[in-house]
Amino acid sequence: MEEKTRAVKRSWREKGWHDIVAPPMFGSAKIGETPASDPSQLPGRVFETTLGDLIEDFSKAHVKLYFQVKGIEEGRALTSFIGHDMARDYIRSQIRRRATRISDISTVTTQDGHRLRVSSIVTTLRRVQSSQLEAIRRDMRKVIKARARERTFDQFVQEVVLGKLSADIYKAAKHYCPVKRVEVWKTKVLAGPT
Repeated sequence: MEEKTRAVKRSWREKGWHDIVAPPMFGSAKIGETPASDPSQLPGRVFETTLGDLIEDFSKAHVKLYFQVKGIEEGRALTSFIGHDMARDYIRSQIRRRATRISDISTVTTQDGHRLRVSSIVTTLRRVQSSQLEAIRRDMRKVIKARARERTFDQFVQEVVLGKLSADIYKAAKHYCPVKRVEVWKTKVLAGPT
């Protein structure tokens, strides 16, 4: 037993620490460190951080960002954005009694060819009729797909994460009924440019 613990301690000491760097769209900020005995083991690893930590704004702590290591440069692990989501308790706190939650999942392609799956939610102040619900959902899809077609991948991700896309959906949805909140609560990168 003592031999095994000694071997584990020795292998742990031999590992080096590598900085994890966010993509340029997030200012190439350092998002953490990771141990690895060989830097070639790093590509493919997925790291999670909050938007609050990245931009130093605690009000955005419920937004989780996911990055995957794509390469190593000068001892730093370079990453690419692979998706984001929001804390479940935050999403659940937005829904109240006598209100309607309207969800939509859209697959979009950006101007530069990236395919993403975008999940969004509209929360109303009161219950809505099915015709209003369908009209809001139709406009949600229309706004999301239009923004994706007009923007590059980096621009689209910035708009989603920082809430600009949610504001645009809110403007479209408020014509049908009183809207409490709009969130693009999850994205996932399905494929890079073809």
